Amino acid sequence: MRVSISYPPIESAKGVPLLAQNRQFQYFNEPTYIYPVIPAYAATLLDKSGYDVTWDDAIAERLTLEEYLKRQDFQSPDLIAIETKAPTVKTFWRYIKQFKERWPHTAIALMGDHVTAFPEESLENSPVDYVIAGGDYDFQLLSLANHISKGTPLDPGFWWKEKDGTMRNTGVYQQNNDVNTLPLIDRDLTKWWLYVKNGNFKYEPGTYTMVGRDCWWRNGGGCTFCSWTMTYKKYQVRTPESLLEEVEMLHKRYGIREIFDDTGTFPAGAWLTEFCKGMVERDLAFKIRIGCNMRFGALKEDDYRLMGKAGFRFILYGLESANQKTLDRLQKGTTNQQAWETCQWATKFGMDPHLTIMMGYPWETYEDARNTVEFAKKLFSAGYAETLQATIVIPYPGTMLWHQCKENGWLLTEDYDRYDMREAVMKSSLTREQVKELTQDLYRVFLTPKYMARKVISIRSADDLAFARRGVRYIYGHLKDFAKGSEMRTFSPQ
Repeated sequence: MRVSISYPPIESAKGVPLLAQNRQFQYFNEPTYIYPVIPAYAATLLDKSGYDVTWDDAIAERLTLEEYLKRQDFQSPDLIAIETKAPTVKTFWRYIKQFKERWPHTAIALMGDHVTAFPEESLENSPVDYVIAGGDYDFQLLSLANHISKGTPLDPGFWWKEKDGTMRNTGVYQQNNDVNTLPLIDRDLTKWWLYVKNGNFKYEPGTYTMVGRDCWWRNGGGCTFCSWTMTYKKYQVRTPESLLEEVEMLHKRYGIREIFDDTGTFPAGAWLTEFCKGMVERDLAFKIRIGCNMRFGALKEDDYRLMGKAGFRFILYGLESANQKTLDRLQKGTTNQQAWETCQWATKFGMDPHLTIMMGYPWETYEDARNTVEFAKKLFSAGYAETLQATIVIPYPGTMLWHQCKENGWLLTEDYDRYDMREAVMKSSLTREQVKELTQDLYRVFLTPKYMARKVISIRSADDLAFARRGVRYIYGHLKDFAKGSEMRTFSPQ
C-alpha cells in the first residue's frame, strides 16, 4: 500500500503559506518552512510497518499545482493525508473534489486543528474519505492504513460518510498512545534538507524536534486562543534520554547545529534538569544550540543558569499583551513582573529571548495596546529581549476565544480564507492607521542606535554576521507590511 504525506501547493499573491505544524497561520513574503514533526513521525511509523511512504511537501519544494498533480499521477498513492488549518480548508475542499475526479480509487484524509473542531463540515463540503479528529496523526495514520489495507478497526477519532450520505465516526479521540514507543524520525525519508533554513536559526543547518505534545499549562483548559488545545487533550512528553539520543543523532549524522523544540511549552522541573545535565555529559552543549517555547514565571534563576551551561540559545515567550486584564482573559497565568524577571535571567545566562505580541483584542483600547508597545520597548532598551513578532490576534474556529466571539458578537466575518493575520476578523476599537502605527513602532526598536550598537558589538563570527544580515531583511519586510498605503487589511473599528 502506498501512502503520501502531502502538503499540496497553495499559490497566493499573499506569499508562502506557513501551514505545517503551526499553531497560527500566516503568509510570509520571505519563505519560511517549519519541519512538521508529527507528520514526520507518521511517515516513519508507516515505513517501519511495511508501507510504501512518500513525503510530498509541495509547499516547501515550491511546486506548482500541475507539478504536484503529475507527481501524484506517477506515484499513484492509495492514501493521501493532508494537514490543513482554517485559512486553507476551503482551498483543500476544492482540491479534494479535483483529486477524487482524477484519482477515484485513492482515499484522501484531512487532519489538523480545524477539522478536529468541525469534522462534519469537511464531509459536507468535499468528497474527502476520512477526517481525523485529534493531534496524534502518527498513530492515527497508521491505524487508518491498517484499516484500509487489512480491515482492522479504526481508532477513536475518525469520521467518514457512508454511500447514503450518513455520517459515521468511531467516537471521541482519546490520545491514549504512548509517545515513548515512537522511533526516531527518519529524516531522510522526510526530506530534512527542505527545512534547515529558518529566520530563527542562527546556526545553520537547523531543524525541529517535538518532545512533548501541547503545553503543560492546562489551567482552565489552556490559553483561550491556542488551536492546539483542540488537537491535544492532555500533555504528553517523552523521556529526557530519548531527546538526548535524538539531539546526538542529529548532530553526528546530519551536522545539525541548532534545534528548536516545538513542544507547546518545554518540560520543566526534574525533566529539564536531567536533560541539561545530559547535554553537558554527552559533550553536546554549544556544539549544537537548543531553542524552545517557555512560559514567563515557569522557571527560576538557577534553571536558566543550567540551561545556559547546556547550550540553550533561543527562547520564545508569548508576551501577547502587557495588560493584566487581557492576560487573565486569555488564561495566560503570567504577569509583567514575571516577564521582566524571566527575560532578565535568560539574557544573563546567554540566551536570546524572543517575544510574540498580538494586537486587536475586542476589549482593549488604543491606550491598552500602546501600553504593550511601551513595555516591549522597555525590555529591548534594557537588553532583556532580542527579537519579537507582532501579529493580529485570530480566534481560530473551535478555540475558547472563537466561542467567546460567537457569544459576544465580536466576529466581523466567518470566511475562513480571511483568518490569515492579514486583517482583523474581530471587532476592535483600533483603526487601520493605529495598528500600523503601533506595529511599526514595535519593529522600529530594532533600528534604535542603542539596539544596533549592541548587535554590532555582539558580532563575533560569520554566523553572527549572517544572522544579523538576515534580521535586517526581515525587519524591513515587516516595516513594509505595515507602511502607510500598504494594501494589508487591518482592524475595523466597532
